[in-house]
Formats: sequence, structure tokens, C-alpha cells
Amino acid sequence: MAEKEISKAVIARLPRYYRYLGEVLEEGVERISSNELSLRMKVTASQIRQDLNNFGGFGQQGYGYNVKHLYTEIANILGINRQHNLVIIGAGNLGQAIANYANFEKRGFLIKGMFDINPRLIGLVVRGVEIRSVDDLETFVKDNEVQIAALTIPKTKAPQIADRLVKAGIKAIWNFAHTDLTVPDDVVVENVHLSESLMRLSYRVCSMQDKEEGKNPIQLDV
Repeated sequence: MAEKEISKAVIARLPRYYRYLGEVLEEGVERISSNELSLRMKVTASQIRQDLNNFGGFGQQGYGYNVKHLYTEIANILGINRQHNLVIIGAGNLGQAIANYANFEKRGFLIKGMFDINPRLIGLVVRGVEIRSVDDLETFVKDNEVQIAALTIPKTKAPQIADRLVKAGIKAIWNFAHTDLTVPDDVVVENVHLSESLMRLSYRVCSMQDKEEGKNPIQLDV
């Protein structure tokens, strides 16, 4: 039987479930119902049940969810119970901020190396990780079994670096460059366009202001 395809919207909500369940677990709660979880997350109980039913449900009627079990199962689904070796291409402010974020290691993402073309940065150490020349990129990726690369470089450089990464065996790219990458079907790209996120925020703020002032905000069908 063909494996059921899970929608991107459901996958996008799983990390949020994981975060809230972690908070519940820290509070010492052993069981939680979909209604109780919905009050915390501001998501309907029906939505929670539908999402989790894609993976088997995990709950029992009248009992709710075992918090620790559900937390562990979502970690398994997301793959964060495994180690993922990661490199950062671009050791500027954003690249160094990512390297300094300790919580990535708690989620299984181990930063193995950083790379840049700036000779003033090469050789520096950021939280125990040495910044190397991009000339060493392919060899390092292969020798260290790196699966994921974060691109924090200008958009003009990103396509070329992405091609090099794919040829070196990278299977996923966390793309902070302001450009869309063309990669083979077996390579996953997660785009993080910070300016686009701010523009969406700007739209929502302006819409609220217009509503308060009695104007008719533009409605987008999304």
C-alpha cells in the first residue's frame, strides 16, 4: 500500500506541538486532552486530532494523550531524535548568530563547520567551530558526512554554492539567501526569507491600523 502523503501545513504545525508539549512536560503534566492543548495553543481541538491522526492518533477517548509519549513520537516524526551534521556557508553576523544558538544541538543539529571567502574571518573560532575557506567545502562535507547546509550568503553567490553542495552530497539546504534555488528533486530546500516575513508583518500591522481608522483594508485571498 502506498505511503500516505502528509500535507505541508500539517508538517509545519508539528514543531509547534512539540514546543508546547515540551512546556507541558516541564510542568510535570502526564496526560493532556486535545481540548486542554487547544486552549494553550489557540488551535482547535479538532485540528489537533486531525493532524495527529495522520500519524496514528496517539490518544484514547476519555484518556487524552500521554504527554511524554506524544512528545517522543513527534520527535521521531520530525527526525530530531537523530543527529544531523550541518555546515554554515557565510560566517558573517547571521552565520555566527546561528552557530552561537545552543538549542540547535538539543534538537540534534550539530554544526560541524563554517565557511567563508573573507580572509579576515578564516581561522577564527565561533563557539568551538573553526571558520574555513570555501575552497575546502566539498572535501569537508564528504569527510564529515554532512547532510544539511545553511546558506547565509549574498543571493548572487547562492546558486553556485548550492550546486557545489549538491555535487558534494548535501541532501538539504537551509536557505537564508534572498533567492530561490534550483536543485534536484532529491534535495530539500527550506527558504527563510527574513525580509518577506517582515513585509507580511507590515501588511498585518497596516491592516489593523486602517481598520482602527475606519479605512477598508485590502483583503487577500490566501
